[in-house]
Amino acid sequence: MIEPHAPAPPGAPPPWSVQGQARLPVRPGVGRFLVLAGVFVCAACGLVYELELVALASYLIGDSVTQASVVLSVMVFAMGVGSLAAKRLRPRAAAGFGAVEAALALVGGCSAMALYAVFAWTGGWGGLWADGSRWLLVAFSLAIGLLIGAEVPLLMELIQRIRRQDPGGAVADLFAADYVGALVGGLAFPFLLLPLLGQLTGALLTGTVNAVAGGALVLGLFRKDLTRRARWTLLVANVVVLGLLASAAVLVDDFERAARHAVYGGDVRVALRSGVQEVVLAGGTRGRPLHLFLDGRLRFSGRDEHRYHEALVHPAMNGPHARVLILGGGDGLAAREVLRHPGVRRVDVVEIDADVVRLARRDAALTALNHHAYDDPRVHEVTADAFTWLRGAASTYDVVVSDLPDPGITASTKLYSQEFYGLARRVLAPGGRLVVHAGPLAGRQRAFWTVDATLRAAGLRTTPYRVAGRDSGFAAGPDRTIGGSVGAPGDWGFVLAARSPEPLRLPASGPRLRTLTRAALAADALAADRSRPHRPLAPSTLVHPRYSE
Repeated sequence: MIEPHAPAPPGAPPPWSVQGQARLPVRPGVGRFLVLAGVFVCAACGLVYELELVALASYLIGDSVTQASVVLSVMVFAMGVGSLAAKRLRPRAAAGFGAVEAALALVGGCSAMALYAVFAWTGGWGGLWADGSRWLLVAFSLAIGLLIGAEVPLLMELIQRIRRQDPGGAVADLFAADYVGALVGGLAFPFLLLPLLGQLTGALLTGTVNAVAGGALVLGLFRKDLTRRARWTLLVANVVVLGLLASAAVLVDDFERAARHAVYGGDVRVALRSGVQEVVLAGGTRGRPLHLFLDGRLRFSGRDEHRYHEALVHPAMNGPHARVLILGGGDGLAAREVLRHPGVRRVDVVEIDADVVRLARRDAALTALNHHAYDDPRVHEVTADAFTWLRGAASTYDVVVSDLPDPGITASTKLYSQEFYGLARRVLAPGGRLVVHAGPLAGRQRAFWTVDATLRAAGLRTTPYRVAGRDSGFAAGPDRTIGGSVGAPGDWGFVLAARSPEPLRLPASGPRLRTLTRAALAADALAADRSRPHRPLAPSTLVHPRYSE
Protein backbone atom coordinates (compact mmCIF):
# COMPACT_ATOMS: atom_id res chain seq x y z
CA MET A 1 0.00 0.00 0.00
CA ILE A 2 1.29 3.49 -0.83
CA GLU A 3 1.30 5.69 2.22
CA PRO A 4 -0.21 9.20 1.84
CA HIS A 5 2.10 12.07 2.56
CA ALA A 6 2.02 15.82 2.39
CA PRO A 7 4.07 17.50 -0.33
CA ALA A 8 7.44 18.85 0.81
CA PRO A 9 7.82 22.64 0.94
CA PRO A 10 9.91 24.26 -1.79
CA GLY A 11 13.64 23.84 -1.27
CA ALA A 12 13.26 21.11 1.35
CA PRO A 13 15.58 18.12 0.92
CA PRO A 14 13.98 14.90 -0.29
CA PRO A 15 12.95 12.44 2.42
CA TRP A 16 15.66 9.96 1.47
CA SER A 17 18.38 12.43 2.38
CA VAL A 18 17.48 13.01 5.99
CA GLN A 19 20.53 11.06 7.16
CA GLY A 20 22.90 13.21 5.13
CA GLN A 21 25.61 12.11 2.76
CA ALA A 22 27.46 8.94 3.64
CA ARG A 23 31.10 9.18 4.72
CA LEU A 24 32.87 6.96 2.21
CA PRO A 25 36.51 5.87 2.00
CA VAL A 26 36.38 6.49 -1.80
CA ARG A 27 35.08 9.17 -4.14
CA PRO A 28 31.27 9.28 -4.54
CA GLY A 29 31.47 8.15 -8.16
CA VAL A 30 33.49 5.08 -7.20
CA GLY A 31 31.19 4.38 -4.27
CA ARG A 32 28.13 4.56 -6.47
CA PHE A 33 29.73 2.15 -8.93
CA LEU A 34 30.50 -0.29 -6.10
CA VAL A 35 26.90 -0.21 -4.90
CA LEU A 36 25.63 -0.93 -8.40
CA ALA A 37 28.17 -3.75 -8.67
CA GLY A 38 26.75 -5.12 -5.42
CA VAL A 39 23.26 -4.91 -6.89
CA PHE A 40 24.52 -6.85 -9.92
CA VAL A 41 26.03 -9.66 -7.79
CA CYS A 42 23.04 -9.89 -5.46
CA ALA A 43 20.62 -10.10 -8.40
CA ALA A 44 22.68 -12.86 -10.01
CA CYS A 45 22.75 -14.84 -6.75
CA GLY A 46 19.03 -14.34 -6.19
CA LEU A 47 18.12 -15.75 -9.58
CA VAL A 48 20.44 -18.72 -9.08
CA TYR A 49 18.62 -19.54 -5.81
CA GLU A 50 15.33 -19.35 -7.67
CA LEU A 51 16.44 -21.60 -10.54
CA GLU A 52 18.11 -24.03 -8.17
CA LEU A 53 14.85 -24.46 -6.24
CA VAL A 54 12.89 -25.04 -9.46
CA ALA A 55 15.44 -27.54 -10.84
CA LEU A 56 15.85 -29.51 -7.64
CA ALA A 57 12.11 -29.59 -6.94
CA SER A 58 11.42 -30.83 -10.48
CA TYR A 59 13.98 -33.59 -10.00
CA LEU A 60 12.89 -34.62 -6.51
CA ILE A 61 9.14 -34.08 -6.69
CA GLY A 62 8.36 -34.21 -10.43
CA ASP A 63 6.04 -32.11 -12.64
CA SER A 64 8.36 -29.21 -13.44
CA VAL A 65 5.46 -26.93 -14.49
CA THR A 66 3.82 -27.17 -11.07
CA GLN A 67 7.09 -26.76 -9.18
CA ALA A 68 8.13 -23.73 -11.24
CA SER A 69 4.71 -22.15 -10.71
CA VAL A 70 4.87 -22.72 -6.95
CA VAL A 71 8.41 -21.35 -6.59
CA LEU A 72 7.88 -18.30 -8.79
CA SER A 73 4.49 -17.30 -7.42
CA VAL A 74 5.45 -17.74 -3.76
CA MET A 75 8.79 -16.01 -4.25
CA VAL A 76 7.35 -13.00 -6.08
CA PHE A 77 4.66 -12.61 -3.42
CA ALA A 78 7.29 -12.84 -0.67
CA MET A 79 9.45 -10.25 -2.43
CA GLY A 80 6.60 -7.77 -2.16
CA VAL A 81 6.17 -8.51 1.54
CA GLY A 82 9.93 -8.23 2.09
CA SER A 83 10.05 -4.90 0.32
CA LEU A 84 7.36 -3.51 2.62
CA ALA A 85 9.02 -4.94 5.71
CA ALA A 86 12.37 -3.35 4.75
CA LYS A 87 10.88 0.14 5.16
CA ARG A 88 11.52 -0.18 8.89
CA LEU A 89 15.21 -0.79 8.25
CA ARG A 90 15.82 2.30 6.09
CA PRO A 91 17.17 4.47 8.97
CA ARG A 92 19.80 1.71 9.46
CA ALA A 93 20.12 0.73 5.82
CA ALA A 94 23.77 -0.37 5.92
CA ALA A 95 23.38 -2.63 8.96
CA GLY A 96 20.04 -3.93 7.66
CA PHE A 97 21.47 -4.75 4.24
CA GLY A 98 24.43 -6.55 5.78
CA ALA A 99 22.14 -8.67 7.95
CA VAL A 100 19.83 -9.46 5.03
CA GLU A 101 22.71 -10.60 2.82
CA ALA A 102 24.21 -12.80 5.53
CA ALA A 103 20.84 -14.47 6.11
CA LEU A 104 20.17 -14.82 2.37
CA ALA A 105 23.59 -16.39 1.77
CA LEU A 106 22.98 -18.98 4.50
CA VAL A 107 19.37 -19.80 3.58
CA GLY A 108 19.89 -19.81 -0.18
CA GLY A 109 23.24 -21.59 -0.06
CA CYS A 110 21.96 -24.42 2.14
CA SER A 111 18.51 -24.76 0.55
CA ALA A 112 19.53 -27.47 -1.92
CA MET A 113 21.13 -29.65 0.75
CA ALA A 114 18.16 -29.24 3.06
CA LEU A 115 15.65 -30.17 0.35
CA TYR A 116 17.68 -33.19 -0.71
CA ALA A 117 18.11 -34.30 2.92
CA VAL A 118 14.36 -34.20 3.61
CA PHE A 119 13.65 -36.04 0.34
CA ALA A 120 16.25 -38.71 1.04
CA TRP A 121 15.62 -39.44 4.70
CA THR A 122 11.91 -38.75 5.18
CA GLY A 123 10.39 -39.17 1.69
CA GLY A 124 9.69 -42.88 2.20
CA TRP A 125 8.06 -42.58 5.61
CA GLY A 126 4.59 -41.97 4.21
CA GLY A 127 1.85 -39.83 5.68
CA LEU A 128 2.68 -36.17 6.17
CA TRP A 129 6.39 -36.91 5.77
CA ALA A 130 5.83 -37.92 2.15
CA ASP A 131 5.05 -34.26 1.36
CA GLY A 132 7.93 -32.88 3.40
CA SER A 133 9.88 -31.82 0.32
CA ARG A 134 6.90 -29.86 -1.01
CA TRP A 135 6.36 -27.98 2.24
CA LEU A 136 10.06 -27.23 2.58
CA LEU A 137 10.10 -25.97 -1.01
CA VAL A 138 7.36 -23.47 -0.15
CA ALA A 139 9.18 -22.45 3.03
CA PHE A 140 12.45 -21.79 1.22
CA SER A 141 10.67 -19.93 -1.59
CA LEU A 142 8.99 -17.73 1.01
CA ALA A 143 12.16 -17.08 3.03
CA ILE A 144 14.38 -16.37 0.02
CA GLY A 145 11.71 -14.16 -1.53
CA LEU A 146 11.36 -12.13 1.67
CA LEU A 147 15.11 -11.53 1.83
CA ILE A 148 15.47 -10.69 -1.86
CA GLY A 149 12.53 -8.28 -1.62
CA ALA A 150 14.21 -6.48 1.27
CA GLU A 151 17.33 -5.80 -0.79
CA VAL A 152 15.96 -3.20 -3.21
CA PRO A 153 14.64 -0.59 -0.70
CA LEU A 154 17.85 -0.82 1.32
CA LEU A 155 20.07 -0.54 -1.74
CA MET A 156 17.99 2.41 -2.92
CA GLU A 157 18.63 4.12 0.41
CA LEU A 158 22.36 3.41 0.24
CA ILE A 159 22.82 4.64 -3.31
CA GLN A 160 20.92 7.85 -2.52
CA ARG A 161 23.13 8.49 0.48
CA ILE A 162 26.21 8.47 -1.76
CA ARG A 163 24.96 11.09 -4.17
CA ARG A 164 21.63 12.86 -4.35
CA GLN A 165 19.69 11.89 -7.42
CA ASP A 166 16.08 12.15 -8.51
CA PRO A 167 14.21 8.97 -7.49
CA GLY A 168 13.34 8.09 -11.10
CA GLY A 169 16.97 8.12 -12.17
CA ALA A 170 18.09 6.17 -9.10
CA VAL A 171 15.45 3.49 -9.68
CA ALA A 172 16.48 3.23 -13.35
CA ASP A 173 20.14 2.72 -12.43
CA LEU A 174 19.30 0.24 -9.70
CA PHE A 175 17.00 -1.86 -11.86
CA ALA A 176 19.40 -1.80 -14.79
CA ALA A 177 22.12 -3.37 -12.63
CA ASP A 178 19.56 -5.75 -11.13
CA TYR A 179 18.29 -7.00 -14.48
CA VAL A 180 21.75 -7.44 -15.98
CA GLY A 181 22.78 -9.40 -12.88
CA ALA A 182 19.70 -11.57 -13.24
CA LEU A 183 20.67 -12.27 -16.85
CA VAL A 184 24.15 -13.37 -15.84
CA GLY A 185 22.82 -15.54 -13.00
CA GLY A 186 20.18 -17.08 -15.25
CA LEU A 187 22.79 -18.06 -17.83
CA ALA A 188 25.43 -19.13 -15.32
CA PHE A 189 23.15 -21.67 -13.63
CA PRO A 190 22.46 -24.03 -16.57
CA PHE A 191 25.71 -23.50 -18.47
CA LEU A 192 28.31 -23.25 -15.68
CA LEU A 193 27.13 -24.05 -12.17
CA LEU A 194 24.91 -27.05 -12.87
CA PRO A 195 27.17 -28.96 -15.31
CA LEU A 196 30.48 -28.13 -13.57
CA LEU A 197 29.54 -28.15 -9.88
CA GLY A 198 26.13 -29.76 -9.58
CA GLN A 199 23.15 -28.45 -7.66
CA LEU A 200 24.51 -28.78 -4.13
CA THR A 201 27.99 -27.31 -4.62
CA GLY A 202 26.62 -24.70 -7.03
CA ALA A 203 24.16 -23.43 -4.40
CA LEU A 204 26.88 -23.36 -1.73
CA LEU A 205 29.23 -21.40 -4.01
CA THR A 206 26.45 -18.93 -4.81
CA GLY A 207 25.84 -18.40 -1.10
CA THR A 208 29.54 -17.78 -0.57
CA VAL A 209 29.64 -15.17 -3.33
CA ASN A 210 26.50 -13.57 -1.88
CA ALA A 211 27.99 -13.34 1.61
CA VAL A 212 31.32 -11.96 0.39
CA ALA A 213 29.66 -9.33 -1.82
CA GLY A 214 27.20 -8.17 0.83
CA GLY A 215 29.75 -8.15 3.63
CA ALA A 216 32.42 -6.37 1.58
CA LEU A 217 29.97 -3.69 0.46
CA VAL A 218 28.75 -2.87 3.96
CA LEU A 219 31.93 -3.38 5.97
CA GLY A 220 34.15 -1.83 3.35
CA LEU A 221 32.14 1.03 1.90
CA PHE A 222 29.68 1.94 4.64
CA ARG A 223 31.67 0.95 7.74
CA LYS A 224 31.55 4.52 9.09
CA ASP A 225 27.75 4.32 9.15
CA LEU A 226 27.97 1.41 11.57
CA THR A 227 28.60 1.45 15.28
CA ARG A 228 31.55 -0.54 16.55
CA ARG A 229 29.19 -3.19 17.88
CA ALA A 230 27.34 -3.43 14.55
CA ARG A 231 30.61 -3.82 12.64
CA TRP A 232 31.78 -6.67 14.84
CA THR A 233 28.34 -8.32 14.79
CA LEU A 234 28.22 -8.28 10.99
CA LEU A 235 31.82 -9.45 10.71
CA VAL A 236 31.24 -12.39 13.04
CA ALA A 237 27.93 -13.25 11.33
CA ASN A 238 29.58 -13.31 7.89
CA VAL A 239 32.52 -15.37 9.14
CA VAL A 240 30.10 -17.89 10.66
CA VAL A 241 28.05 -18.05 7.46
CA LEU A 242 31.15 -18.50 5.32
CA GLY A 243 32.44 -21.15 7.71
CA LEU A 244 29.18 -23.09 7.52
CA LEU A 245 29.06 -22.90 3.73
CA ALA A 246 32.71 -23.94 3.45
CA SER A 247 32.17 -26.88 5.83
CA ALA A 248 29.14 -27.99 3.83
CA ALA A 249 31.15 -27.76 0.60
CA VAL A 250 33.90 -29.95 2.10
CA LEU A 251 31.34 -32.55 3.22
CA VAL A 252 29.11 -32.41 0.15
CA ASP A 253 30.50 -35.60 -1.42
CA ASP A 254 29.96 -37.56 1.79
CA PHE A 255 26.50 -36.05 2.09
CA GLU A 256 25.59 -37.11 -1.46
CA ARG A 257 26.79 -40.67 -0.84
CA ALA A 258 24.78 -40.90 2.36
CA ALA A 259 21.69 -39.45 0.66
CA ARG A 260 21.99 -41.90 -2.24
CA HIS A 261 22.33 -44.71 0.27
CA ALA A 262 19.10 -43.55 1.92
CA VAL A 263 17.25 -43.24 -1.41
CA TYR A 264 18.56 -46.17 -3.43
CA GLY A 265 19.83 -48.54 -0.76
CA GLY A 266 23.35 -49.56 0.08
CA ASP A 267 24.33 -51.21 -3.19
CA VAL A 268 24.75 -48.18 -5.51
CA ARG A 269 27.51 -49.07 -8.00
CA VAL A 270 27.28 -46.24 -10.55
CA ALA A 271 26.09 -42.69 -9.96
CA LEU A 272 26.74 -40.08 -12.63
CA ARG A 273 25.27 -36.87 -13.92
CA SER A 274 25.02 -36.96 -17.70
CA GLY A 275 24.17 -33.95 -19.83
CA VAL A 276 20.53 -35.05 -19.64
CA GLN A 277 19.82 -36.59 -16.24
CA GLU A 278 21.19 -38.30 -13.16
CA VAL A 279 21.86 -41.99 -13.82
CA VAL A 280 22.17 -44.49 -10.97
CA LEU A 281 22.80 -48.24 -11.19
CA ALA A 282 22.23 -50.23 -8.02
CA GLY A 283 22.64 -53.95 -7.38
CA GLY A 284 23.49 -56.46 -10.07
CA THR A 285 26.20 -58.22 -8.05
CA ARG A 286 26.25 -61.25 -5.73
CA GLY A 287 22.78 -62.32 -6.77
CA ARG A 288 21.11 -58.98 -6.09
CA PRO A 289 18.75 -57.65 -8.80
CA LEU A 290 19.91 -54.74 -10.92
CA HIS A 291 18.02 -51.44 -10.71
CA LEU A 292 18.38 -48.45 -13.05
CA PHE A 293 17.23 -45.04 -11.81
CA LEU A 294 16.96 -41.96 -14.03
CA ASP A 295 16.55 -38.65 -12.19
CA GLY A 296 15.55 -40.51 -9.05
CA ARG A 297 12.81 -42.54 -10.78
CA LEU A 298 13.05 -46.27 -11.23
CA ARG A 299 13.46 -47.11 -14.92
CA PHE A 300 13.57 -50.85 -14.42
CA SER A 301 14.09 -53.44 -11.71
CA GLY A 302 15.82 -56.71 -12.54
CA ARG A 303 13.22 -58.47 -10.40
CA ASP A 304 10.41 -57.96 -12.89
CA GLU A 305 11.68 -56.10 -15.97
CA HIS A 306 11.01 -59.18 -18.11
CA ARG A 307 7.27 -58.75 -17.50
CA TYR A 308 7.40 -55.18 -18.77
CA HIS A 309 9.61 -55.78 -21.80
CA GLU A 310 7.87 -58.96 -22.93
CA ALA A 311 4.51 -57.18 -22.83
CA LEU A 312 5.92 -54.10 -24.56
CA VAL A 313 7.65 -55.83 -27.47
CA HIS A 314 6.16 -59.19 -28.40
CA PRO A 315 2.53 -58.26 -29.23
CA ALA A 316 3.85 -55.66 -31.68
CA MET A 317 6.05 -58.28 -33.39
CA ASN A 318 2.99 -60.18 -34.63
CA GLY A 319 3.40 -59.47 -38.36
CA PRO A 320 6.24 -58.21 -40.54
CA HIS A 321 9.14 -57.15 -38.33
CA ALA A 322 12.25 -56.95 -40.49
CA ARG A 323 12.89 -53.31 -39.55
CA VAL A 324 12.27 -52.17 -35.97
CA LEU A 325 12.61 -48.70 -34.44
CA ILE A 326 12.96 -48.31 -30.66
CA LEU A 327 12.36 -44.83 -29.26
CA GLY A 328 14.10 -44.63 -25.88
CA GLY A 329 15.13 -47.97 -24.48
CA GLY A 330 18.79 -47.07 -24.24
CA ASP A 331 19.27 -49.81 -21.63
CA GLY A 332 19.07 -52.38 -24.47
CA LEU A 333 16.34 -54.48 -22.83
CA ALA A 334 13.69 -53.79 -25.47
CA ALA A 335 16.31 -54.53 -28.16
CA ARG A 336 17.04 -57.84 -26.41
CA GLU A 337 13.41 -58.89 -26.81
CA VAL A 338 13.25 -57.72 -30.44
CA LEU A 339 16.36 -59.72 -31.37
CA ARG A 340 14.75 -62.94 -30.10
CA HIS A 341 12.49 -62.97 -33.16
CA PRO A 342 13.67 -64.57 -36.39
CA GLY A 343 13.59 -62.36 -39.45
CA VAL A 344 14.75 -59.14 -37.76
CA ARG A 345 17.24 -57.45 -40.11
CA ARG A 346 17.75 -54.02 -38.51
CA VAL A 347 17.02 -52.39 -35.15
CA ASP A 348 17.48 -48.62 -34.74
CA VAL A 349 17.58 -47.34 -31.14
CA VAL A 350 17.02 -43.59 -30.70
CA GLU A 351 18.17 -42.65 -27.18
CA ILE A 352 18.71 -39.08 -25.95
CA ASP A 353 21.30 -39.98 -23.29
CA ALA A 354 24.56 -41.39 -24.62
CA ASP A 355 25.70 -42.28 -21.09
CA VAL A 356 22.82 -44.73 -20.67
CA VAL A 357 23.86 -46.48 -23.88
CA ARG A 358 27.49 -46.46 -22.75
CA LEU A 359 26.49 -48.24 -19.55
CA ALA A 360 24.36 -50.70 -21.53
CA ARG A 361 27.45 -51.53 -23.59
CA ARG A 362 30.07 -51.67 -20.81
CA ASP A 363 28.53 -52.38 -17.40
CA ALA A 364 28.91 -56.10 -16.75
CA ALA A 365 25.58 -56.54 -14.96
CA LEU A 366 23.60 -54.51 -17.48
CA THR A 367 25.19 -56.16 -20.52
CA ALA A 368 24.42 -59.55 -19.00
CA LEU A 369 20.80 -58.48 -18.49
CA ASN A 370 20.39 -57.16 -22.05
CA HIS A 371 22.24 -60.18 -23.51
CA HIS A 372 24.87 -57.92 -25.10
CA ALA A 373 22.26 -56.47 -27.44
CA TYR A 374 24.53 -53.66 -28.63
CA ASP A 375 27.15 -56.16 -29.80
CA ASP A 376 24.69 -57.44 -32.42
CA PRO A 377 25.58 -55.88 -35.81
CA ARG A 378 21.88 -55.43 -36.59
CA VAL A 379 21.51 -52.89 -33.75
CA HIS A 380 22.29 -49.26 -34.59
CA GLU A 381 22.18 -46.57 -31.90
CA VAL A 382 21.46 -42.88 -32.52
CA THR A 383 21.92 -40.26 -29.80
CA ALA A 384 19.06 -37.82 -30.38
CA ASP A 385 15.79 -36.55 -29.01
CA ALA A 386 13.09 -38.87 -30.32
CA PHE A 387 10.78 -36.04 -31.40
CA THR A 388 13.52 -34.20 -33.30
CA TRP A 389 14.79 -37.41 -34.88
CA LEU A 390 11.35 -38.42 -36.14
CA ARG A 391 10.91 -35.04 -37.84
CA GLY A 392 13.87 -35.79 -40.10
CA ALA A 393 13.43 -39.56 -40.46
CA ALA A 394 13.38 -40.81 -44.05
CA SER A 395 13.10 -44.58 -43.46
CA THR A 396 10.02 -46.61 -42.64
CA TYR A 397 9.70 -49.41 -40.10
CA ASP A 398 7.53 -52.46 -39.63
CA VAL A 399 7.48 -52.00 -35.86
CA VAL A 400 7.95 -48.86 -33.74
CA VAL A 401 8.44 -49.41 -30.00
CA SER A 402 7.97 -46.33 -27.80
CA ASP A 403 9.86 -47.26 -24.62
CA LEU A 404 9.74 -43.86 -22.94
CA PRO A 405 9.21 -42.60 -19.35
CA ASP A 406 5.69 -42.23 -17.99
CA PRO A 407 3.53 -39.49 -19.56
CA GLY A 408 2.99 -37.97 -16.10
CA ILE A 409 6.57 -36.66 -16.14
CA THR A 410 6.52 -33.15 -17.59
CA ALA A 411 9.72 -33.60 -19.61
CA SER A 412 8.10 -36.53 -21.44
CA THR A 413 4.83 -34.79 -22.30
CA LYS A 414 5.81 -33.89 -25.86
CA LEU A 415 6.68 -37.56 -26.49
CA TYR A 416 3.05 -38.45 -25.78
CA SER A 417 1.50 -35.68 -27.88
CA GLN A 418 -0.68 -35.91 -30.98
CA GLU A 419 2.13 -34.29 -32.98
CA PHE A 420 4.62 -36.94 -31.84
CA TYR A 421 2.30 -39.79 -32.75
CA GLY A 422 1.66 -38.16 -36.10
CA LEU A 423 5.40 -38.29 -36.78
CA ALA A 424 5.55 -41.92 -35.62
CA ARG A 425 2.63 -42.78 -37.91
CA ARG A 426 4.55 -41.29 -40.83
CA VAL A 427 7.47 -43.72 -40.39
CA LEU A 428 5.22 -46.81 -40.20
CA ALA A 429 5.50 -49.08 -43.23
CA PRO A 430 2.26 -50.49 -44.72
CA GLY A 431 0.91 -52.91 -42.15
CA GLY A 432 3.30 -51.52 -39.49
CA ARG A 433 2.51 -51.37 -35.78
CA LEU A 434 3.33 -48.88 -33.04
CA VAL A 435 3.35 -49.91 -29.38
CA VAL A 436 3.43 -47.32 -26.62
CA HIS A 437 4.23 -47.60 -22.93
CA ALA A 438 1.35 -45.56 -21.51
CA GLY A 439 2.12 -45.61 -17.78
CA PRO A 440 0.32 -47.57 -15.05
CA LEU A 441 -3.37 -48.14 -15.66
CA ALA A 442 -4.27 -48.89 -12.05
CA GLY A 443 -2.77 -45.73 -10.59
CA ARG A 444 -3.27 -43.17 -13.38
CA GLN A 445 -6.24 -44.19 -15.48
CA ARG A 446 -6.87 -40.74 -16.90
CA ALA A 447 -3.31 -40.42 -18.20
CA PHE A 448 -3.49 -43.90 -19.72
CA TRP A 449 -6.72 -43.27 -21.59
CA THR A 450 -5.47 -39.86 -22.69
CA VAL A 451 -2.59 -41.67 -24.43
CA ASP A 452 -5.18 -43.87 -26.15
CA ALA A 453 -7.26 -40.85 -27.20
CA THR A 454 -4.16 -39.06 -28.48
CA LEU A 455 -3.12 -42.01 -30.63
CA ARG A 456 -6.59 -42.17 -32.13
CA ALA A 457 -6.53 -38.44 -32.81
CA ALA A 458 -3.32 -39.04 -34.79
CA GLY A 459 -5.20 -41.36 -37.16
CA LEU A 460 -4.34 -44.72 -35.57
CA ARG A 461 -6.58 -47.58 -34.44
CA THR A 462 -5.76 -48.65 -30.91
CA THR A 463 -5.85 -51.74 -28.72
CA PRO A 464 -5.08 -51.03 -25.05
CA TYR A 465 -3.81 -53.69 -22.66
CA ARG A 466 -2.11 -53.99 -19.31
CA VAL A 467 0.19 -56.40 -17.49
CA ALA A 468 -0.12 -56.92 -13.75
CA GLY A 469 2.43 -58.19 -11.29
CA ARG A 470 4.87 -55.30 -10.89
CA ASP A 471 7.23 -55.74 -7.98
CA SER A 472 5.39 -54.08 -5.11
CA GLY A 473 8.50 -52.43 -3.69
CA PHE A 474 9.16 -50.15 -6.63
CA ALA A 475 7.26 -47.73 -8.79
CA ALA A 476 8.27 -46.05 -12.00
CA GLY A 477 7.31 -42.50 -12.77
CA PRO A 478 7.04 -39.36 -10.66
CA ASP A 479 5.58 -41.15 -7.62
CA ARG A 480 8.65 -43.30 -7.05
CA THR A 481 8.78 -45.03 -3.71
CA ILE A 482 11.49 -47.26 -2.32
CA GLY A 483 10.76 -50.33 -0.30
CA GLY A 484 7.62 -49.03 1.30
CA SER A 485 5.55 -49.10 -1.91
CA VAL A 486 3.56 -46.03 -0.84
CA GLY A 487 1.25 -45.38 -3.76
CA ALA A 488 3.22 -47.76 -5.97
CA PRO A 489 1.33 -48.70 -9.14
CA GLY A 490 0.86 -52.47 -9.52
CA ASP A 491 0.82 -52.76 -13.30
CA TRP A 492 2.06 -51.41 -16.61
CA GLY A 493 -0.22 -50.12 -19.34
CA PHE A 494 0.39 -50.32 -23.10
CA VAL A 495 -1.40 -49.34 -26.29
CA LEU A 496 -0.90 -51.15 -29.60
CA ALA A 497 -1.71 -48.90 -32.55
CA ALA A 498 -1.80 -49.23 -36.35
CA ARG A 499 -3.45 -47.61 -39.35
CA SER A 500 -5.98 -50.44 -39.49
CA PRO A 501 -7.27 -52.63 -36.64
CA GLU A 502 -4.67 -55.12 -35.42
CA PRO A 503 -5.46 -58.25 -33.39
CA LEU A 504 -3.73 -58.38 -30.02
CA ARG A 505 -1.92 -61.69 -29.97
CA LEU A 506 1.55 -63.15 -29.78
CA PRO A 507 3.37 -64.30 -32.95
CA ALA A 508 2.79 -67.98 -33.67
CA SER A 509 6.48 -68.51 -34.48
CA GLY A 510 7.79 -66.26 -31.72
CA PRO A 511 10.20 -67.19 -28.94
CA ARG A 512 9.20 -68.91 -25.73
CA LEU A 513 8.41 -66.24 -23.12
CA ARG A 514 8.94 -66.37 -19.37
CA THR A 515 5.64 -64.89 -18.20
CA LEU A 516 3.47 -63.65 -21.07
CA THR A 517 1.01 -66.13 -22.60
CA ARG A 518 -1.72 -65.75 -25.21
CA ALA A 519 -4.44 -66.38 -22.66
CA ALA A 520 -2.96 -63.91 -20.20
CA LEU A 521 -2.61 -61.27 -22.92
CA ALA A 522 -6.27 -61.64 -23.92
CA ALA A 523 -7.35 -61.40 -20.28
CA ASP A 524 -5.15 -58.32 -19.75
CA ALA A 525 -6.71 -56.60 -22.77
CA LEU A 526 -10.19 -57.35 -21.48
CA ALA A 527 -9.30 -56.05 -18.02
CA ALA A 528 -7.93 -52.83 -19.53
CA ASP A 529 -11.01 -52.29 -21.66
CA ARG A 530 -13.28 -52.54 -18.61
CA SER A 531 -11.70 -49.37 -17.23
CA ARG A 532 -12.39 -47.35 -20.39
CA PRO A 533 -14.05 -44.04 -19.45
CA HIS A 534 -17.68 -43.52 -20.44
CA ARG A 535 -16.98 -40.07 -21.87
CA PRO A 536 -14.23 -39.67 -24.48
CA LEU A 537 -11.14 -37.77 -23.40
CA ALA A 538 -9.50 -34.98 -25.37
CA PRO A 539 -6.11 -35.69 -26.95
CA SER A 540 -2.92 -34.16 -25.62
CA THR A 541 -1.07 -31.73 -27.89
CA LEU A 542 2.09 -29.67 -27.64
CA VAL A 543 0.17 -26.50 -26.86
CA HIS A 544 -2.38 -28.18 -24.60
CA PRO A 545 -0.80 -31.06 -22.66
CA ARG A 546 -3.38 -32.96 -20.64
CA TYR A 547 -1.46 -35.54 -18.63
CA SER A 548 -1.29 -33.41 -15.47
CA GLU A 549 -5.03 -32.69 -15.41
